[in-house]
Amino acid sequence: MASPGASGGTSPHRAEVAHVDTDPSERTDDTDSTTDADCVGSTTPPDESVFRGDRDRARIAVEQGDPLSGANGFAGLLERPDDPDAGQALVRDVLGREPLFLERDAPTDELPSSDDWAVDPTTLDAPEPFPAGSIQDADGRRQRLRLPRNSGVGDVGGTAAAVPGTEVDELRTAIDDALAALDPETPVAFSGGVDSGLVATGTDGPLYVAGFPDSHDLEAARDAEIAMDRELHEIELTHDELRRAVREVAVATGRTNPMDVSIAVPLFLVAERVAADGHETLAVGQGADELFGGYAKVAKAAGDHRVDADSVTAARDEVLQTLPEQLPRDVLAIRAAGVEPVAPLLDDAVVRAALALPEALLVRDEERKVALRRVATDRLPDSVANRDKKALQYGSLVSRELDRLARQNGYKRRMDDHVGKYVRELVEE
Repeated sequence: MASPGASGGTSPHRAEVAHVDTDPSERTDDTDSTTDADCVGSTTPPDESVFRGDRDRARIAVEQGDPLSGANGFAGLLERPDDPDAGQALVRDVLGREPLFLERDAPTDELPSSDDWAVDPTTLDAPEPFPAGSIQDADGRRQRLRLPRNSGVGDVGGTAAAVPGTEVDELRTAIDDALAALDPETPVAFSGGVDSGLVATGTDGPLYVAGFPDSHDLEAARDAEIAMDRELHEIELTHDELRRAVREVAVATGRTNPMDVSIAVPLFLVAERVAADGHETLAVGQGADELFGGYAKVAKAAGDHRVDADSVTAARDEVLQTLPEQLPRDVLAIRAAGVEPVAPLLDDAVVRAALALPEALLVRDEERKVALRRVATDRLPDSVANRDKKALQYGSLVSRELDRLARQNGYKRRMDDHVGKYVRELVEE
């Protein structure tokens, strides 16, 4: 994702709500998944089809084998850092914060031709993601960057890994610095929870939330708007808007499975409104759940079949490995709407500080994201810092309403993948 940048101005009052017809019913699903919309990078070179990110910092990161050197997100074609005379290499950062794709049948034992790879999957026939942290040149593909592990002996780096009691302070400093880098007018994808709320404290820009009427996210965002004294723009969804957005998202991301589509649709619709309002960037809260222990399956790792790990820290590390698969979906959906996503909580320094957190600062009793909430209480009202939340696709009611539309169009729940079949029908129309 791109670095923090300028965006247009807004009026100082709450935006008028766009009211829409719908037929919502109640659903209480609180399934784990990606939530608030998340990557801080740095200066993007002129030709974004060849490389995205800070080319010089990326070169240093790959050359030194340092996954968290400050380069943040990057992907594309780079001069081979260890031997400039040997040609070029494809590279992608360790968390996959920038998308990069290869044709399914592209070679892995040499540098692919320019027709066989792209940062935009829609330009390829059969795109597959390039592995995060990898390099591929004339000598073939190999893993170059790996996330450090917190072994308790300081291998993550910084004082937080070695000196008890400093973990939250280092995290606070890293988050403060990442938020300070945001342009003060940057708008924020907002759901009223701690992740997007914390990101919102780094900017005076407007907040945007999307959801069906009576959705959890609209209610939470309205409460947080009052508590934080901020300007909130509401995008109330309709079935017509949902159908249109599903098509756009599926084409942009190359994904038609219901979970991915339901997560990306609210992000796309928020980004679309942000672009219409004259902004060029959108700050998101991606990565918070993965980094800070936000999932129930992490909190209950020892007895949860959804993770292989048997400890909170190991489960957090396991879940963190899913980001390279998740982030391209969100980045591509937001870019398809015409704005650039910015994710302060995925800044390299924030990631490094998060990896140094002991288990007690990830999960304690029934509280998740302990360290992040401690940092947030310095910046947010308690009602926002400690609010329970739902996953984006459930909090917005997009998942429920997409299921409703599928059934209304003849795709009954007794059918295998009934919602996925409906999504693919929409794309083919």
